[in-house]
Amino acid sequence: MAERRRILVTGAASGIGAALARRLAGPDAALLLATRANAAGLAAVAAACSARGALAETALADLAAPDGAAALVEAANAAFGGLDSLVANAGFADRTPFAALDAGGYAASADAIGAGFFRLCAAALPLLPPGGRIVAVSSFVAHVFRAHVQSFPASAAAKASVEAMVRALAHELGPRRITVNAVAPGFIRKDEGAHRAMPPERLPAVEAEIPLGRIGEPDDVAAAIAFLLSPDAGYITGQVIHVSGGLVI
Repeated sequence: MAERRRILVTGAASGIGAALARRLAGPDAALLLATRANAAGLAAVAAACSARGALAETALADLAAPDGAAALVEAANAAFGGLDSLVANAGFADRTPFAALDAGGYAASADAIGAGFFRLCAAALPLLPPGGRIVAVSSFVAHVFRAHVQSFPASAAAKASVEAMVRALAHELGPRRITVNAVAPGFIRKDEGAHRAMPPERLPAVEAEIPLGRIGEPDDVAAAIAFLLSPDAGYITGQVIHVSGGLVI
């Protein structure tokens, strides 16, 4: 049997993270799937991955907590004896307008998203081998500011910081042959019952802003992430790949 790729995926209980886990699942995969609180959803995703031949372990951790990221990396190391790739997908969207945003709200996004990515990378770097991969999930909200598209000031700032860190890490880790990239989804369909940052009645107006004329599916984004994790993407680093149906051009 080929050696398994050891991959940590955060935000794996639903949406993009769950779609990615299912796409990666197979006899060549060892997956540490993580989420903050949705244990039932995470267990269902892990079961689906195991059914496809993957080794699938689960862990709960709050990436806004000082020790949350290190605990996840340690769990992956304990389960699989190392780590080859990291996918930082955990986060949330805050559509609070700037005028209504307070310091606590701003800090919540910055800590969970920006500082959470920093802490994940800091914990993972000692384990990542040459050929390792880091992929961060950013968002269109760091790039799109126009009248008919909802603004997310705190989320935009946090995701922009992630993209800057991606570029800095790509530069520093290039000599170690570790690639670091980001994928920036556009409007992506949510799982049934999941939290929605945008009211459903706004969907027609949003779709009118998208050149491809539709909301994206989680698997649209998962496909791009899976490519960046693959050997075929070995000469791509420091990039932000937009998966937005043309919302960002």
